[in-house]
Amino acid sequence: MELFKIGRTIPFMRNALVLNAISFLTFVAAVFFIATKGFHLSIEFTGGTVMEVNYAQAAPLDKVRTAVTGLGYTDFQVQNFGTSRDVMIRLPLAPGQSSATQSDTVMKALKASDATVELRRVEFVGPQVGKELVENGLMALLFVVIGIVIYLAVRFEWKFAVAGVLANLHDVVIILGFFAFFQWEFSLSVLAGVLAVLGYSVNESVVIMDRIRENFRKDRDATVREVIDGAITQTISRTIITHGSTQMMVLAMLIFGGPTLHYFALALTIGIWFGIYSSVFVAAAIAMWLGIKREDMIKPIKKADEVEEVYQE
Repeated sequence: MELFKIGRTIPFMRNALVLNAISFLTFVAAVFFIATKGFHLSIEFTGGTVMEVNYAQAAPLDKVRTAVTGLGYTDFQVQNFGTSRDVMIRLPLAPGQSSATQSDTVMKALKASDATVELRRVEFVGPQVGKELVENGLMALLFVVIGIVIYLAVRFEWKFAVAGVLANLHDVVIILGFFAFFQWEFSLSVLAGVLAVLGYSVNESVVIMDRIRENFRKDRDATVREVIDGAITQTISRTIITHGSTQMMVLAMLIFGGPTLHYFALALTIGIWFGIYSSVFVAAAIAMWLGIKREDMIKPIKKADEVEEVYQE
């Protein structure tokens, strides 16, 4: 499907060196912020108190957040679960306070605005659980990267596999760099968004790689740079449709999803735009610099012609 068709090939690779130099500097800056500032981890990673409360009618989430904020908490989560009357409140560890003390204080603040609220459950999530979540998250990221390498190497060629993985890691590190620099809360939902971006960026890279392979077969007289430029130009319409529609949905989550989905949608937004950039300029350029050529993409045909000549003789 094409919204429009571009008549001439756009020379994307002409400025590949400059754009990749900018990408490299951005990547280094992201690594620097991650190493020096670290992440503002949610209580899912650091430990804290989880409360479940119930209201007689639909829970007023905004009033709940206002009440918790009034107690001096800045890093907390309030969200519905199960029904609109059930609310889960996640509180960070407070020095000198137990989970029971925290829950009592919060319940007093909630009952001041609505006497029908009831406490259903209080649970302490220790730092050890947070450590396990971090390790499991990193393992999940590692397995995703290994899977991408194997998939691209089998489907295409090792040069494209290397280029694709470097481009996708570029996206992930830059997303993490944003969260480290601005100290946005890093939760499990954000980690899920980062993993989703990995798959999303791979899809865009695969589409371009597929078109490059097709163009190598069709345009036998074209140079490698011309083939890559042509492939990217031919997929622009598809890129606009796919990423535009996805961004509309993510933007709706960012605006109307509330605090629960805010940072998840923010991670996806950064990933979508940098995913386009890396697939077009980073992955394709790295593959070109690694020396991708027609012979890498098209396996040599067995000597069928020679066999036919022998048969004719």
